[in-house]
Amino acid sequence: MSMAMEPILERSYKAADDITSHHAKSFYFSSFALPKQKRMRAYAIYAFCRHLDDRVDRARSPQEVDDAIAELEAFVERVCGSGPVTGERRQLPWLDAFLDTTQVCQVPLSYYRDLLHGVRLDRGEVEVQNWPELKEYCYYVASVVGLMMTRIFELKDRSQEPRAVELGLAMQLTNILRDVGEDLRMGRVYLPKDELARHGLDRAFLGRGRVTPEWRDFMRFQIERARGAYLFSEAGIAALPSDGSRRTVWLMRTIYAGILDAIERADYDVFSARRHVPLARKCLLAAKVWFCR
Repeated sequence: MSMAMEPILERSYKAADDITSHHAKSFYFSSFALPKQKRMRAYAIYAFCRHLDDRVDRARSPQEVDDAIAELEAFVERVCGSGPVTGERRQLPWLDAFLDTTQVCQVPLSYYRDLLHGVRLDRGEVEVQNWPELKEYCYYVASVVGLMMTRIFELKDRSQEPRAVELGLAMQLTNILRDVGEDLRMGRVYLPKDELARHGLDRAFLGRGRVTPEWRDFMRFQIERARGAYLFSEAGIAALPSDGSRRTVWLMRTIYAGILDAIERADYDVFSARRHVPLARKCLLAAKVWFCR
């Protein structure tokens, strides 16, 4: 980012930085190795994604959710299509940074449209029926963000993009396994219904929040699936530039995979507490990635 940046744009990037540091602590922690230019552009993308989530979360009825999504769809088409944005700048201080990032990094409009489709998939109660449905959901809410980041991090070999898709899948599946209890309280079950049934489990079982042999078997299966996706993504991470981009994504991948370890250490109890990687552990992982990657 040039030292001659306009003050308005500089303030906009600072607003995106503030949003990311407050709401995305693992990502913010992992981004320390990035060059400043890439780091600030990554924050601008995050601020946009956060805006989509927050706008829908403020809705209090199905009609309000539909209205919010329609409003966001119009916003994306107008803003990302180089339409007038004067009216939004005061309300959205990160907007100039987002527009600058989108233009400079040539982030396709289709990615933003796909992300909005993911927001639509999350409205109301959710009950995922099978693995193909869950995989599709993970693409729209997570993998597409990974594709955006390949533009920010300057991945040159586009043949590696499926690895970014798979990393998004792995991270979103990790989130789902971590947040089973929390999601259920919001009327959402992202665990495939048919796979639960094969282990003798159902929605009512999840509501009881007990760890049983059947639940352990189910969770082992899902954790191994997530780890397989993390493994597949590694060749794509290795293809990233060595300017800090590669280390940043390795660290994100390592921290998120660490959540799976935390779930295992808790004997697969994701009902009574939210399993996470403590700060001290994150620092240790960061040191390993720094010296080994």
